[in-house]
Amino acid sequence: MQGRFKRDGSASAEPESQGGTDRGSSPQHAQNPGPAQTGNGGDRGSRPGVTAGGAPAGKPAAPAPKAKSSSSPGSRIALRNWRISTRLVSLLALPVVAATSLGALRISDSMDDIQQLDNMKLLTDMTKQATELAAALQEERDKSAGPLANGAKTSDFTVKGVREKTDRARAAFMEGTHDIDAAAGEKNLDGVRDNVVAIATELGKLSSIRDDAYADTDNTTQTVDAYHRLIDQLLGLSQDMAEATSNPEMIQRTRALAAFSSAKEYASIQRAVIAAALPATDKTFGELSENDRKYAASALDSQESELTSFASIYDGNAEALTKPIDDGSPTIEAADTYAERVLERQDGLQLRDKRSYLDWIDADSTKIQEMSKIELTLLNQMEQKARELRNESEREAIISGALILLVLGVSLVGAFVVARSMIRSLRRLQDTATKVAQDRLPELVKQLSESDPQDVDTSVQSVGVHSKDEIGQVAAAFDDVHREAVRLAAEQALLRGNVNAMFTNLSRRSQGLIQRQLSLISELESREADPDQLSSLFKLDHLATRMRRNGENLLVLAGEEPGRRWTRPVPLVDVLRAAASEVEQYERIELAAVPTTEVAGRVVNDLVHLLAELLENATSFSSPQTKVKVTGHALPDGRVLIEIHDTGIGLSPEDLASINERLASPPTVDVSVSRRMGLFVVGRLSQRHGIRIQLRPSDSGGTTALVMLPVDVAQGGKQAPGKPGQGVASGAPAAAQAAAGVAAARRGGAGAG
Repeated sequence: MQGRFKRDGSASAEPESQGGTDRGSSPQHAQNPGPAQTGNGGDRGSRPGVTAGGAPAGKPAAPAPKAKSSSSPGSRIALRNWRISTRLVSLLALPVVAATSLGALRISDSMDDIQQLDNMKLLTDMTKQATELAAALQEERDKSAGPLANGAKTSDFTVKGVREKTDRARAAFMEGTHDIDAAAGEKNLDGVRDNVVAIATELGKLSSIRDDAYADTDNTTQTVDAYHRLIDQLLGLSQDMAEATSNPEMIQRTRALAAFSSAKEYASIQRAVIAAALPATDKTFGELSENDRKYAASALDSQESELTSFASIYDGNAEALTKPIDDGSPTIEAADTYAERVLERQDGLQLRDKRSYLDWIDADSTKIQEMSKIELTLLNQMEQKARELRNESEREAIISGALILLVLGVSLVGAFVVARSMIRSLRRLQDTATKVAQDRLPELVKQLSESDPQDVDTSVQSVGVHSKDEIGQVAAAFDDVHREAVRLAAEQALLRGNVNAMFTNLSRRSQGLIQRQLSLISELESREADPDQLSSLFKLDHLATRMRRNGENLLVLAGEEPGRRWTRPVPLVDVLRAAASEVEQYERIELAAVPTTEVAGRVVNDLVHLLAELLENATSFSSPQTKVKVTGHALPDGRVLIEIHDTGIGLSPEDLASINERLASPPTVDVSVSRRMGLFVVGRLSQRHGIRIQLRPSDSGGTTALVMLPVDVAQGGKQAPGKPGQGVASGAPAAAQAAAGVAAARRGGAGAG
């Protein structure tokens, strides 16, 4: 092949479809991921599942997307994806959930009752404060009626004293309303909060009521009724208590309290009206206007009505509770008789003995005080009852919760015992199947790929589940599948070995013929003097060289090592020239700065082959008018970087990523490899010697192929020198002769280089 670099560019040949590295994307690569190992097996990196399929590697990959879509497991929460233990628990959970739901409803009702009774405690405390304020207002209204109606000033000790007492009770009540505001989240207390706001508004009018209190002696009803409206709103809080609970007993007690408090208020009204009509001394008769008399008489009737309602509502012995005001006290009886006689007719005061308002207040206050004691007793009874009901509700909630927990515990334990007895065999089956799929079968396939299938133990170990139920039947079926998979893997390994042997035999035969053809062409070239005939011989020589490289591709495809190797290192520039001489458009290849490093002899043939494929690719996908520039760089760590630049149309980022992935991890040998053999061969050869290859966009347009030679390759098998020198490729005769020697050796010369 001497003079190869002096040939003109007229030499041409038809490009083979599998000759160069295909820059297009490869769908087959996505279907057959994973690196392909070298060796006799040819495709040891294939997945065990594919190997067990019984077809040539790569064949089952085509319908994989369709099979995946048709057998998709679906959502993790789908019923068919539930674990057996989960299904058993779910089956038992149906009645348990029903029982638990009923118990939970009972607990919820108990908690609602507890919350309502807590609200009752809050309302009871507020009702006590409201009752105390109402009693203070009654005292202020009744005890200030006589002095103010007889011309006393507001600074009078009696008037001032009762008003100060009222102010203290009002301050205490307003302070207690803060607890209602703090319970803003309780909807049952909305009505109470509204009433408290209304009461606070009305209490703000107390000053104006005091300013006009008993100013008109003929119409004391105006003042008494103004106080009555305030007191009635305060007593109305007990009615709000009934709305804040659903307990019948508490509702009954709140209604009884409201009735008795109203009766006490009506008794206080009578005391106020009569006190305003009496004089300061018992020297004269008092004067009671007809309007005031009717108002007080109406209050007397209302008092009797409310006491009757209380007796009918109260769930205990009402007569025993009201005995102090109904029977046994002469003072109370005398006061009641006096009030009835005074209010039954217009001149009632004139028909009674003369008396002062102080005497009347003292006499009638005994009854009011006894009624206050009864009122307090009712409040205490209601508070005690609320406490008892709350404790009872708590006990019911605790008992219900304990029963629910007991039912759940028994159910879960039962489900666990049953599930454990079922899934023990399933777990053993699962563990064995996982171990077979991930360890045993892949290792067996690897052994079958690396050695003679007849030397590999293909016996199958049973799962070990021999029960007669469905689980045992599944285990037996899995053993059958395992044995069949091993049998198919052995058959496929044998088939793959036969195919590789066929590739090797065909390649060896073809190479023998091509070597003879190249020798004959070289002999004709040496004896031919006609330039035209010599040019034709050069073209024929080049076509034969490319045919020889395709034959070598078959050897790489079969995982075979090159038959002959160089025993001594070869300069890198000679390796590059030899690779360029195997490219159809070799005249377009331009060698620039190349390090003066030597390539290990064992790698020379494969590196020439690899570089030739990359150069063929660069010249095929760039304009014939452009040059393909090859440069080399010696790195400080001893490695060498070879760059192959072309100015073609370039590649998209997606195509570059796909090609680089295939170069780093060559796909499994299949039909697509025959269409992109150059790409596959480059990847296999680079993996064989630890050479890294990557394609990148070129700064000037086109594509740059980067070839990184490791230290053991770039330094001739020796350690890296301190600072390798740089050399520039030239057309010196010695360099051309060395390159020709490498090319001759590639064509069948001595392997000793």
